[in-house]
Amino acid sequence: MKSKSDNSPVAAVRWADTNAIVEVVGDIDLPRSSVFQEELMVLIEKKPGRIIVDLSGVPYMDSSGLASLVKLLSRSRKKGIPVSLAGLTERVRSLFEITRLEKVFETHATIAEALG
Repeated sequence: MKSKSDNSPVAAVRWADTNAIVEVVGDIDLPRSSVFQEELMVLIEKKPGRIIVDLSGVPYMDSSGLASLVKLLSRSRKKGIPVSLAGLTERVRSLFEITRLEKVFETHATIAEALG
């Protein structure tokens, strides 16, 4: 799934067996978060075994980006689809720690670790 919008932070969605790996690049801020959220909701409807969001290419995220990920987690839990985050940059990891969302999300250093 390639993004239909040039404004989307979703660069690509790759599949490893039934696992959807969402490659995210660039800032996730208010101008881009609604497109990001829409693409994540479409992905849930494809019923992957797991969704892994690769944030290694995200230098900055604001509260709207966090809200998109929280909505992803909420919707996917209702459908029994686990969600993992991988490759959090230092700045993004700090945001998750400040908001205590690192206790809510399953996080991994790499995609390989998340798949393991």
